[in-house]
Amino acid sequence: MRTEDVLATVATGLWCWDNAAGAVTLDAEARRLLALPEHAPLTEGVIRARFHAVDWLEFRSLLALSGAEGTLGELRMRVVDERGGTLRTVRLRAKPVEGGTDHLMVGTIEEIAEAMEGTSTARMPIVADWHRNREAFLLDAGRALAEAHSTSEVLRVAAGLSMPGFEPSGLAVFVGEGSRVRVIGHHGYAPGEAEPFLEQPLDAAYPAAEVIRTGRAVYLPAPEDYRRRFPDAYRKVAHFGRTSWAFLPLINAGRTIGAWMAGFSVPVAFTPDERSVLTTVARMLAQALGRASVTESERELSVGLQRSMLPTVQPGIPGMTVAARYVPTGGGLEVGGDWYDMIPLPNGKIALVIGDVQGHDVRAAGLMGQLRIALRAYASEGHHPDAVLSRASRFLAGINDSGDAGDEQRFATCLYIEVCPSSGLLVIARAGHPDPAIRLSDGTLLVRPTAGGLPLGIIPDTDYPTTRIVLEPGETMLVFTDGLVETGGHDLESGMARLRQTVEGHALDVDGDLEKLADALVQAVHGPPSHYTTGPLIDRREDDIALLLLRRTVPAGAPEGAEPGALPHPPRRTVMAIAQAEPERIAQARQQIRELMHDWPDPDQTDSAVLMVSEMVTNVLVHTDGDALLIAEISGERGTRCVRVDVADASDELPHRRHPGEMASSGRGLVLMELLAGAWGVDPRGEGKNIWFELYEATAGVEAQFEGVT
Repeated sequence: MRTEDVLATVATGLWCWDNAAGAVTLDAEARRLLALPEHAPLTEGVIRARFHAVDWLEFRSLLALSGAEGTLGELRMRVVDERGGTLRTVRLRAKPVEGGTDHLMVGTIEEIAEAMEGTSTARMPIVADWHRNREAFLLDAGRALAEAHSTSEVLRVAAGLSMPGFEPSGLAVFVGEGSRVRVIGHHGYAPGEAEPFLEQPLDAAYPAAEVIRTGRAVYLPAPEDYRRRFPDAYRKVAHFGRTSWAFLPLINAGRTIGAWMAGFSVPVAFTPDERSVLTTVARMLAQALGRASVTESERELSVGLQRSMLPTVQPGIPGMTVAARYVPTGGGLEVGGDWYDMIPLPNGKIALVIGDVQGHDVRAAGLMGQLRIALRAYASEGHHPDAVLSRASRFLAGINDSGDAGDEQRFATCLYIEVCPSSGLLVIARAGHPDPAIRLSDGTLLVRPTAGGLPLGIIPDTDYPTTRIVLEPGETMLVFTDGLVETGGHDLESGMARLRQTVEGHALDVDGDLEKLADALVQAVHGPPSHYTTGPLIDRREDDIALLLLRRTVPAGAPEGAEPGALPHPPRRTVMAIAQAEPERIAQARQQIRELMHDWPDPDQTDSAVLMVSEMVTNVLVHTDGDALLIAEISGERGTRCVRVDVADASDELPHRRHPGEMASSGRGLVLMELLAGAWGVDPRGEGKNIWFELYEATAGVEAQFEGVT
């Protein structure tokens, strides 16, 4: 008699399941039991439609468990018709092919003679309740493990796992490292009790070592099983009083990375359902540990890379203090192209450099490192600031043209400042970077417009004009990348308003407060307040931040312990040069006056000062061949302050009053000053002249009071 006839007689069919390809093979009897036509295509979807939905989930768990353990699995399933009605109940067995892969399963399917109703009524409510309990536990465990971002968090979650119906009294996680097995976390042991198992050879006769070697789970339902299979290891664990143990492989990306041990103080039979729960938890635990390992490796790589590229600021600059911060972007590897540097120069001066390479990835960080080294080399050779940036631009353009970058050609913005510690003179060259800001001695923040050129790397031979600024005692210069201003949905204007509010609201009474100011500036962007004071833009961009603060300290003759910001009524002063070839800087001069007079009580006087400055500077550029030097200063006690503005040029020709007609386009400058200024004048000099005007805060109050009376 043929085997096929025997199997058909006892209503038993044969099947083969390729889980990787999703292919199913059935013999004729198996097709009959599943009510499938003889030549119907066999796919996972077709087979799934023939089983009850609850039983199908059990079948998938059975396949996974049998494949992982290499054991024979058995399950009772209901076969349904097209309308979902039960046709028959079958017993299905499954086992992986010997010597094959875990994805190829073979088995039998046979009909159960007794009716489904005879047994399901008694057992289904209990089984269904256990299933719901198991599913709820697995969902909760999966959520907790998915939210764990470090190895310590994963181990903390694993220590709190409570199985449905059987709670472990001891847990341990082992990892394989070369030829050793090491415990990285355990729970349920008193201090020192786990010492004998913390590190063992990989070839040791210990369940965890065997699991890591073979990739197969080890279940020990009773102490006798443990004693028989691992006699030496059992002698070390017998005193814990546990009665059942499960050692499961931690498999991630097809590789056994460790083992998970669950020990129970009550007898556990390790039924297929219980083994299914343990296997699922082990898989989730392995994936969580793998993710945590990758995250920690990336974080260690990014932090090490960024720290190796960023310098430490030089602490001992005579007459000056410096503070610096770097905050990486919150996404990806947390590396970016922002950097700062502090370079000792051959002439005894100091160079401060801050820049931003386009992008927030590893390539940006690599280019940043190359560019920083190039800038440091050019500066150390003693080149002038404009020459340093010109050479750096040629260097970056060469990298872009070398072909190594492909289509990803990058540019970089940069601000290079040569600092003379003794005089406070700053020589600034700018390549597409935000202008520096100066915190005056009374706390007012002014953005100082500087001449500049294109970002580095766009055009190899680019000129970078320089700007000279004197940092007065008690003043602090802020240079930063755009991440400090524009992060959080802000544009340049609203971001500067946030920056100004932070700076002007922070007192600088002692040198040590410069570090606190740096922390406050970063906190304003990344701290809790920034989450509900977002900018007007819809797009919330995240960017890395580089920040440098330079402060000129008190001269030796000042009172002991006092800073200029703490002295009564310190003057507020700004200086700005406007060249003949830069008429666009007239608008910057107007903005400087507005920022200088930000707390002036009479807005009409502020508008008058802006109008007169615009007229004075324009006259210099139109009627002379030289440049204009603007000096504005506010002095005196609040309520009786005076703002004085001087505009000097190199022409000896003095202005004279004219009487322009209604259609004349010029000639009203002196008329406006006579009408608007509290006092004004023209002072001849050895070479050139100086035109000045003054406005008085006390007069503003009287005029406002007079207007109220009328």
